[in-house]
Amino acid sequence: MKFNSKLIHGGEIKDQFGSAVVPIYQTSTFAFEDAEQGAKCFSGEAQGYIYTRIGNPTIKALEQAVAALENGYDGIAASSGMGAISTVYMALLSNGAHIVSHNAIYGPARGIIETIFPKFGVESTYIDASKLENIEKAIKPNTKLVYIETPANPTMDIIDIKAAAEIAHKHGLPLVVDNTFCSPYLQRPLDLGADVVVHSMTKFINGHADIVGGMIVTKDKKYYDILRPVMVNLGFNIDPHQAFLVHRGLKTLAVRIDRAQQNAIRIAEFLEKHPKVAWVKFPGLKSHPQYDLGTKQMDGPGCMISFELKGGVEAGRILMDNVHLALLAVSLGGVETLIQHPASMTHSKLSKEKRELAGITDGLVRFSVGIEDVDDILEDLSTALDKI
Repeated sequence: MKFNSKLIHGGEIKDQFGSAVVPIYQTSTFAFEDAEQGAKCFSGEAQGYIYTRIGNPTIKALEQAVAALENGYDGIAASSGMGAISTVYMALLSNGAHIVSHNAIYGPARGIIETIFPKFGVESTYIDASKLENIEKAIKPNTKLVYIETPANPTMDIIDIKAAAEIAHKHGLPLVVDNTFCSPYLQRPLDLGADVVVHSMTKFINGHADIVGGMIVTKDKKYYDILRPVMVNLGFNIDPHQAFLVHRGLKTLAVRIDRAQQNAIRIAEFLEKHPKVAWVKFPGLKSHPQYDLGTKQMDGPGCMISFELKGGVEAGRILMDNVHLALLAVSLGGVETLIQHPASMTHSKLSKEKRELAGITDGLVRFSVGIEDVDDILEDLSTALDKI
């Protein structure tokens, strides 16, 4: 099936009632037919459900649906995006290990490596991975993982996934890619050589700002078998009802992104010409430093825009206090337009020095474009910019 058909029919299961959609199996535990079947389920000799933390039909349907879209082996659903990321870190990093990562990734994904994992003896190096030579230089004898997010949050840097995978594999390392900003509709890292993909399903995959959830998709059985037991044993599993809502939202992924992406192109062009805007970073603008790479690697520019206001922090405060259609809120990827200030919100745990090295300036504004009428979004922005 092609992508849109996979969206609608991926992860379907047949139940005894012929349900048209995957039902919510809202249960904590599952009964066995007899002692022998129970023993075989626990030993792995027989397929069957035991306990929802370990597996659940509603959750499995979602895992298989997202894995099919990423052209992966299988999926591992988690209770949040950070649950998925933490599973990857806990499974692939150990005492004395070293991680190489892009300097601008989702704030908590970097934050826990720098504040929590050092007590487990994990080291880290954060670099500008859009310059591939930096990845090579950062790898050390104890490096165990290369982790990137592209486009990067919130700077919109684009990293060459295929080239990064080649560098990682040359050193015998896995490449993990956070694909949240694109979703599998616009980018499929496993096809480009990545070993593992992670998503915050809270964002585009669900698309309705009403759940939190995460997903890991592996390229092969090897990494699936490494990662899944960690998620299960740490209790990072998603709830069946959340899984049902995400699966429902997933079916409209393409139409939502198509509409929001059309809006984003208009808005980015408007901002780039505005006298109160210093610069705009959007993969669909030819002024983007990695425009050609983005065109090659992605199937569209997406719906995320970063821009810098002339006037810095104060100008940003005025803008955010005077938009009315756009919601001043963290997160992204929903049907509604959101605006936020990374330096004081999502990336506030990083020091000013680390933020600046990552390109997260004090005046940077992150804009998640929704599916409203674009003229209304433009009017909202224009009116707020006039207040500066």
